[in-house]
Amino acid sequence: MTCSRRLFLLGSATTFAGAFLAACGYPAPEEVAATEVPIGSAVILDKVIIAQPEAGTYVAYSSTCPHEFKKITQVKGDTVRCTAHGSLFNIVDGSVISGPAVRGLRELDLEEHSGKLIATDTGD
Repeated sequence: MTCSRRLFLLGSATTFAGAFLAACGYPAPEEVAATEVPIGSAVILDKVIIAQPEAGTYVAYSSTCPHEFKKITQVKGDTVRCTAHGSLFNIVDGSVISGPAVRGLRELDLEEHSGKLIATDTGD
């Protein structure tokens, strides 16, 4: 496979953006192929949850539980769960279904490029 100028520039820009965000104190973007996110469910990456509540609609959330900042580690259908204390969240809007968490998941920026979903935590 040859690397076209456009592909090289896109790869360079993505690498630069990740390095810039990391240098500014933000985590590097995380990405997954859109085809790997099941409809009506989610995938958990390192620090990001990417969900597809309905076909073609994608959202991203921080995988850090707002209760005591443990990592959310379990996906079950249209919910994600923090196994540390049992908080359950809805993937459609990140809201709390059951606590002890009282705040919902923090939504992240999400972009789609060439079939890949790229989530960025800008700390907002």
